[in-house]
Amino acid sequence: MTAEPVATETGRDFIRDIIQADLDSKKHSRIVTRFPPEPNGYLHLGHAKSIALNFGVAQEFCGRCHLRFDDTNPTKEEQEYIDSIQADVRWLGYDWGSDLFYASDYFDRLYEWAETLIRNGHAYVDDQSQADIRAHRGTLTEPGQNSPFRDRTVEENLDLFRRMKAGEFPNGARVLRAKIDMASGNINLRDPVLYRILHAHHPRTGSKWSIYPSYDYAHGQSDAIEGITHSICTLEFEDHRPLYDWLLDKLPVPSKPHQYEFARLNLTYTLLSKRVLTMLVRDGHVAGWDDPRMPTIVGLKRRGVPPEAVREFVKRIGVAKANSVVDLGMLEFSIRECLNRIALRRMAVLRPLKVVITNYPEAQTEELEAVNHPDDPAAGTRRIAFSRELYIEQDDFMENPPKKFFRLSPGNEVRLRYAYFIKCTDVVKNAAGEVVELRCTYDPATKGGNAPDGRKVKATMHWLSAAHSKPAEIRIYNQLFLNAAPDAANFTGDLNPRSLEILSDARIEPAIATANSTEAMQFERQGYFVRDADSTPDRPVFNRTIGLRDTFAKEVGGKS
Repeated sequence: MTAEPVATETGRDFIRDIIQADLDSKKHSRIVTRFPPEPNGYLHLGHAKSIALNFGVAQEFCGRCHLRFDDTNPTKEEQEYIDSIQADVRWLGYDWGSDLFYASDYFDRLYEWAETLIRNGHAYVDDQSQADIRAHRGTLTEPGQNSPFRDRTVEENLDLFRRMKAGEFPNGARVLRAKIDMASGNINLRDPVLYRILHAHHPRTGSKWSIYPSYDYAHGQSDAIEGITHSICTLEFEDHRPLYDWLLDKLPVPSKPHQYEFARLNLTYTLLSKRVLTMLVRDGHVAGWDDPRMPTIVGLKRRGVPPEAVREFVKRIGVAKANSVVDLGMLEFSIRECLNRIALRRMAVLRPLKVVITNYPEAQTEELEAVNHPDDPAAGTRRIAFSRELYIEQDDFMENPPKKFFRLSPGNEVRLRYAYFIKCTDVVKNAAGEVVELRCTYDPATKGGNAPDGRKVKATMHWLSAAHSKPAEIRIYNQLFLNAAPDAANFTGDLNPRSLEILSDARIEPAIATANSTEAMQFERQGYFVRDADSTPDRPVFNRTIGLRDTFAKEVGGKS
């Protein structure tokens, strides 16, 4: 019986069309995909696209998706990365059930198949150095040169390969190469390396192996062992597909998966190169892999980006065959749209300016009602304290404002959110001439923010009671790169010196300080924020996930 896709808003693309056609033609009764990360670093947004595609189509077409670690290079792999990858996939909303695998699960069978290639005259042991192999490979316009060891006998190749496995030779002394065609127009078919000597402790197999398979050799055969029907890769593997198919044809594999390629994610103001991300961490340009400026999944999580926003972004950009660059604004739109729906509203003053309401009784405090979400009555309300001394944002006051500045200025009247109309009557400055305090009056008849005489004001401002608000540290994160197309080869020249601003004197509502929640919230008129792991009971720390609108593009003169 042909599986029917579950109703979805994902839409159609060439991968889904292929899968549907394969099911309709009964080429496959059930699809099986896989997400095969190398456990040598943290996942980033580009991986999120692949995760959503592989796990997504498996869900939509009633199939299954395997999580398989390509752990063929023990010198770069750590349990830390394995754990983080599993956590990231789950955070994104996907699960592999019992289908967790490792390429190292198949090392014995891969070795046996390598001997099969040797016996059938399709592989040989080469004594050339890595540099010589590279030099003799040729170019796109010139054929390569046969290795002087290419015509060894089957017996000699088997003997040497077994001695390689036994650990008799040092690293780099020999490799096992496929014997295909050194004149091929596809350089990947010019006798690619299948095994190299590597005396290294493997996290799962220990010291059992002194040789390890290449990615190209292990990948397709692992797919075949697991019965993968659709091996979905990014476009840079398109030229590797002939080798993928060649190996499947030459070996007694239990199934014949097919490789399909799609365009990888390229994002403005962002670099998704694992090499660059590693250098950013290693050289101290960021605080770690989970730095909220990083495009890693752990960085997005710490910044407060909801997983549903990432999934929505991936759905919006779709799956294409041709490479392109996606505007960062699409990701930001998805984040804002998601957070606007789910984030409770709170008030916080990031750069406080003291306001004294001179006609408000000194000992008096009253509680006002504030809504938790304007579009969700079920979210309820909360009580906030109002008193004689308040804080407002420094940016909400100008002593000599331009014509269209409608916020607080001498003689001007504004509305305090949920509270009263106030008017500035006096400005207090320090010895340096800086404004440090405002004296204002309030209109008791405007409680709740409306004037009974019908008069209007043009600005509504957020505020906090000085006595009742709590201190907090706020971290304002902006884009890590100033250039919309940062140079991967010399990325340090494109780094944004204002990618992080720490506000150590901010004030927040008591409801924020005591909640100790990791859920995102909107600081009214400021943006969306989330509590950081660095928070302490005495010193809460909040990260800005994203502003209410895009100001970064304006600051750098670009278009987002």
